[in-house]
Amino acid sequence: MSRLLIFGLGYSGSAIADAARIAGFDVTGTTRAGTAGSIPFDTAKPAIHGATHVLCTAGPDQSGDPVLARYAAAIDAAPDLHWIGYLSSTVVYGDRGGAWVDEDTPVAASQPRGQRRVDAEDAWSRFAGRCAVDIFRLAGIYGPGRSAFDDVRNGQARRMIKPDHQFGRIHRDDIARAVTKAMSQDRSAGLRVLNLADDEPSESAAVVTEAAALLGVAPPTPVAFEDALPTMSPMARSFWAENRKVGNAKTKAALGIEWLYPTYREGLRAILNQERGNGLP
Repeated sequence: MSRLLIFGLGYSGSAIADAARIAGFDVTGTTRAGTAGSIPFDTAKPAIHGATHVLCTAGPDQSGDPVLARYAAAIDAAPDLHWIGYLSSTVVYGDRGGAWVDEDTPVAASQPRGQRRVDAEDAWSRFAGRCAVDIFRLAGIYGPGRSAFDDVRNGQARRMIKPDHQFGRIHRDDIARAVTKAMSQDRSAGLRVLNLADDEPSESAAVVTEAAALLGVAPPTPVAFEDALPTMSPMARSFWAENRKVGNAKTKAALGIEWLYPTYREGLRAILNQERGNGLP
C-alpha cells in the first residue's frame, strides 16, 4: 500500500487527496486543528515515519517553509519514503515582459514572495539525493467556488484592460490529476520541475467577459489598468507587476496527460455545470 501524507488539506490539497484515494493511495492529511478527517499538524511525526509519499501544499512565510521548519529531520529519516512533492508557484520565474518560460527556464524571482518560493523549492530539493522530488509550479488556481463567476455574481468583478498582459491558470481538477499521476510513476531519486499551467495564457478581462456571458449578464465596464492602479492592494499590485507566459509541453509529456480543461473556456463551463447541479444560479 502506498501511503500519502499531505501537509495542508486546503483547496488544492483536498482535491489531490480525493484523486489519490481513487488511485489506490492510503491518504492522511494535516490541518492546523485536525478537523474534517485530518490530523493536527503538530502530531504528524508518526504519519511521516510511515509515509511512502509526502506532499506539501503549504506556502512559505517570512520565516521559511513551515513544514521543513518543524519536520525536516523526520522527513529525512522516514524509512519508506520514495517520493516528495511540493506545490510551488510560477512566481519563481519573475517578470519576463510577456515572454515564454518553460520547465528549464532558470528562476528569477523579482519580488519577495517569489524569492520565498525559490528558497522553499531549494529546501525541498535537497531531498532529491534520497528519493524522487517533484516541484510543481502552479499558475493561478481556479475551480468551483473560486472562479470569475463568484466576482461577477457579487458585483466585484473588474474587467481590467492592460493590453498584452496575459496570465496562466490551472483548474483544481487538473492539479489533482497531474499530482496523482506524478506520484504514481516509478521514478528513481532525483529532481523534476513540472509546470501546472493551462494551454492558453489569457488577459484577465477575457476571462471576466466569458464568465459574464455564461451567466447571461452584461460584463463589467472596462477599467484601464492605469486608472485602477492607485486603488489596488499591495498583493494586487504585485500580481500585475509581472508578465510572463508559462509553457507546459514538457510537463504533459513527462506525465503522459492532456489537461481536462486546456483553457479557461472549458474550465468555466465545467464549473458552471457543477454549480448549477448544486443549485446555484
